Amino acid sequence: MQTPRKIRKVLKSKPVIEGAGVHLKRAVGFSQVPLFDPFLLLDDFRSDNPEHYIKGFPWHPHRGMETITYVLQGDVEHGDSMGNKGDITSGDVQWMTAGSGIIHQEMPKGDSDGKMEGFQLWANLPAAHKMMDPRYRDVKSSQIPKVQLDNGTEIKVISGQVGNTPGPVRDIVIEPEYIDVAVPAHTDFIHPTKPGHTVFAYIINGRGCFCQEKKPFTYEVEGINYFDMQRDPFLGNETLILFEDGGHISMSTKDEPVRFLLISGKPIGEPVAWQGPIVMNTQEELRVAFEEYRQGTFVKH
Repeated sequence: MQTPRKIRKVLKSKPVIEGAGVHLKRAVGFSQVPLFDPFLLLDDFRSDNPEHYIKGFPWHPHRGMETITYVLQGDVEHGDSMGNKGDITSGDVQWMTAGSGIIHQEMPKGDSDGKMEGFQLWANLPAAHKMMDPRYRDVKSSQIPKVQLDNGTEIKVISGQVGNTPGPVRDIVIEPEYIDVAVPAHTDFIHPTKPGHTVFAYIINGRGCFCQEKKPFTYEVEGINYFDMQRDPFLGNETLILFEDGGHISMSTKDEPVRFLLISGKPIGEPVAWQGPIVMNTQEELRVAFEEYRQGTFVKH
């Protein structure tokens, strides 16, 4: 087996308000560019208070990137300038490639108990693909395969491949892997990764020890480092782990199971000009995009 990845950085997600007043936790954002290349943003919008999400994300533009919405529980209504509309519900994924430009809205509705749980990931597009035709990939929960390992670990494969099982989202420029991993208590887990790709994990339940790191960690929150006073190498909910390069990652559990998202992609290595919902390569391209939006010529398809 190739060289194991080590931990490069540990971050705690921070509360922010976006859209029309949605309270969420941001794990990756503007301040981490280009550390997570090709990824730009990861938002955690889990809440059991409808007042924190019901105002949603009214009509807004995107260009030059992709948004990936994964709903664990609840319901998100969506619509766009191409005439698409529908619901993303529990277990579903929507992989939207904004490309040359799309205007859409996303309105979280929660479930019958008022609970809303999900994540939105933004992935960059290289310059050669920023103005590609927009497209949606709506993937229902029933289309996402589950892989059960011999040690009891269960993996939902959204994109990439686990063993001989590929995920339903394919033919994406950055060659992503996006899997949802649930590891039982007292279990070791090892997963191969492509050398040269950016790889990170985001914990959504339980506590786990990654890469056999036995020392306590310094967390980064809003650019400030905080030492873990509990001196505990087991990392928990709302923690993001960015890995060094290598051929696989490992983690282990103690007395409780752990669930985390494992995400990877091929770095683009290009300049990033990013303002709000539009991500281009230069400030001039940003200026043109916003001018077209004001003039009503933003949508090309």
